Amino acid sequence: MSQEQPKNPLHGMTLKAILEDLIERRGFENLAEEIQINCFAYEPSLTSSLRFLRKVDWARRQVEELWIADQRAIERHNRRSL
Repeated sequence: MSQEQPKNPLHGMTLKAILEDLIERRGFENLAEEIQINCFAYEPSLTSSLRFLRKVDWARRQVEELWIADQRAIERHNRRSL
């Protein structure tokens, strides 16, 4: 039985879904500027990026932190728009 984690923004999100969202909103070029890893800068692809991020914890954490920051910014923007 899974536990609810309302305070954890990553709960239920896969790395693939997070990366697809970031690529759609920011593109590989911006990701390479924000997080200096070769899989975003040189011949970037979703597959190669996932392969690298699944192996390298510090890089995965940076991607997850960037996604969380984006989600919070989107929430703030939406609250202001009301």
